[in-house]
Amino acid sequence: MEAHKKLTIGLFGFGVVGEGLYKILQQTPSLNASVKKVCIKNPHKKRDAPKELFTTDRNELLFDPEINVIVEVISESEAGFEIVSTALKNKKAVVSSSKKMIAEHFRELLKLQEETGESLLYEGSACASIPVIRNLEEYYDNDLLHSIRAIVNGSTNFILTKMFEERLDFQNALLLAQQLGFAESDPVLDIEGYDAVNKWSILLAHAYGIIEKPDNILFTGIQNIRLDDAMVAKEKNFDIKLVGQAKKLLNGKVAAYVLPQFVTHNGHLAFVKNEYNGVVIESNFADQQFFYGKGAGSFPTASAVLSDLSALRYQYRYEYKKLYHHGPHDLTDDFYMMVYVSFDDLKYIPKEKFEWIEEWHSGETRKYLVGCIHFQNLKDDKWWKTNNTSLILMPDPIIEDVELRKLKKKSLELAGIV
Repeated sequence: MEAHKKLTIGLFGFGVVGEGLYKILQQTPSLNASVKKVCIKNPHKKRDAPKELFTTDRNELLFDPEINVIVEVISESEAGFEIVSTALKNKKAVVSSSKKMIAEHFRELLKLQEETGESLLYEGSACASIPVIRNLEEYYDNDLLHSIRAIVNGSTNFILTKMFEERLDFQNALLLAQQLGFAESDPVLDIEGYDAVNKWSILLAHAYGIIEKPDNILFTGIQNIRLDDAMVAKEKNFDIKLVGQAKKLLNGKVAAYVLPQFVTHNGHLAFVKNEYNGVVIESNFADQQFFYGKGAGSFPTASAVLSDLSALRYQYRYEYKKLYHHGPHDLTDDFYMMVYVSFDDLKYIPKEKFEWIEEWHSGETRKYLVGCIHFQNLKDDKWWKTNNTSLILMPDPIIEDVELRKLKKKSLELAGIV
């Protein structure tokens, strides 16, 4: 695509993001971009745009020679992949914000970009208004990138904020999030961590060159977090956040997961409240850098799509340097974690799997322990998700084998629970 060439857009989807982008483009004539046609599913729904703009025939967009950019912001993963694939094969650049589609089809999309030479950009798929993908892609060399930690889901962060600041229980906090439009009527994708792990799969590729399906990354959401857990966190001067983390270990391999975590009050992520997202990137020489912004919503996500459209005018493409030009890192499950586990009955907790337990508390209705466990024991078995059990990582939870040998183990007998 020639520099400064007019962008003629075919837009798939006119929901929150699609309509937001349409409105923003009307306010930014300097971009020299316009929407020629919008493909929608329901032609009878009232929309705030001229009727002749809309069609239900996707071929009107995909095979129109005047349309040189396809913007795909629909929710259906497989339909989205088909649209993006056809557009790239038809020599059209593509901008997408569909994190599930990208995460599930990453390898196929890489191949299509290589075969067609066309650009696929998706900044809006990870943290909406925060330009984290472009920064990871261009600024941080993977040999120098120590770790990335982030809150990538605004719905769960809103709920946790309300549980802490207004002492709402989980169900009431969820109801409030739904009433304010921060959570869907069916909130499973957000609440149980699916949305966050899709985003994390994408960020892993740009941080470390790791291409991994979301199903192979250990994750859960906040569905089992109790008000009791929030009260324990307050006593310990912690907050609870749903955190994605990828960290390079001493052996050069990468630990990665999306799990609830205690964060200290003076840590960057503790300042991320309500529907906001936050990303902390730590590199060998730059120490920690913090990105903060709205992680969802019409204009924040549309602004990321707009940024991608602007980049297309200069033939910008992801080069995937960490995948193609460096030796990409490998994920590992061989490390230990410090975890907090709360539960109703000890019989459901496989205490023999813990290396040691250093804290134990038994209340009238709820009990908890803090201990060290091998990561593989969490990945292989889901005991920590069942029987009303909740698991929360301690701050700075990763313990590598070298450190483990140095630590004085505390036996279960000393903890007084066996």
